[in-house]
Amino acid sequence: MSAQYLQDWLSDADAPLTWRLDKSKSGSGSLGDIGAHSIDAAQWITGHNITGVSALLETFVKERTPIGIFEATRFALGRKNAVRLELNGTKGSIAFDFEDMNYLQFYDSALEPDAGIRKIMVTEPSHPYAGNWWPTGHGLGYEHGFTHQVVDLVTAIGAGEQPSPTFADGLQVQKVLAAAEASAENASHWQNEAL
Repeated sequence: MSAQYLQDWLSDADAPLTWRLDKSKSGSGSLGDIGAHSIDAAQWITGHNITGVSALLETFVKERTPIGIFEATRFALGRKNAVRLELNGTKGSIAFDFEDMNYLQFYDSALEPDAGIRKIMVTEPSHPYAGNWWPTGHGLGYEHGFTHQVVDLVTAIGAGEQPSPTFADGLQVQKVLAAAEASAENASHWQNEAL
């Protein structure tokens, strides 16, 4: 099971310090404030109590430093190829899901502060790669990604530029994977020396 509880009310750097942000008054921080709801819902939906966890409990936003969460499993029944990326910043959010690859989810706090995330179809000729294929509104598929990879590689080589991604990019991914494995083998201790 994967559970998320995402909110945006603290993304404003000028948000006031309330009792919810004072651990001495609120108990266990965001874990107890909103994480408790996800834990409760997971147990209620499954009918089973959680019997063990491996966790890192840390105040990540000490100076509003970005943090990422990565999850990968091959046991998510019904998820055929759910590669999902979401970025949440101080001025907006954007999300992409490979299972719905012709759409982006987008939010700009300056344009529509109260509207929430909107879904944008990205099949217009002005959108990256879409203009090289079908008429507007006709979606791209999995196979088109491979064509774009080859075109980007050949174009960079022809221009005398370093293709992207590079072997160094691939090595960095491998370092992260190795650090994750080392952490798991060492009581989930934080690993960052090799990165």
